[in-house]
Amino acid sequence: MRCGNQSCYQYLEEVLDDIDMVLLMSCDPGFGGQPFIPYALNKAKRLREMMGDRQIDIEVDGGVSEKNIDIILDSGINAIVAGSALFKSADPKKTVEILRNGNR
Repeated sequence: MRCGNQSCYQYLEEVLDDIDMVLLMSCDPGFGGQPFIPYALNKAKRLREMMGDRQIDIEVDGGVSEKNIDIILDSGINAIVAGSALFKSADPKKTVEILRNGNR
């Protein structure tokens, strides 16, 4: 399901017991290397509140990097798609570790 408006949340509320993941696009789909759109963090926080105690993953795709991973994880997102951050990294192993755990 693709949605970008208020009705999206209403529909998700109806299917929360039937899903295990929600994917949020944090860039405009089409090509790699795009900047992260911070509004995705607000969506993630709202979704996490709607989910309550349900064990549902929130995944984000687009603009994820070592620089923004902490705010991403702090927003309730627990799964990421990282393309350019990993493939352009001088140390991919270290980048994976940071993307998994944050910069803490």
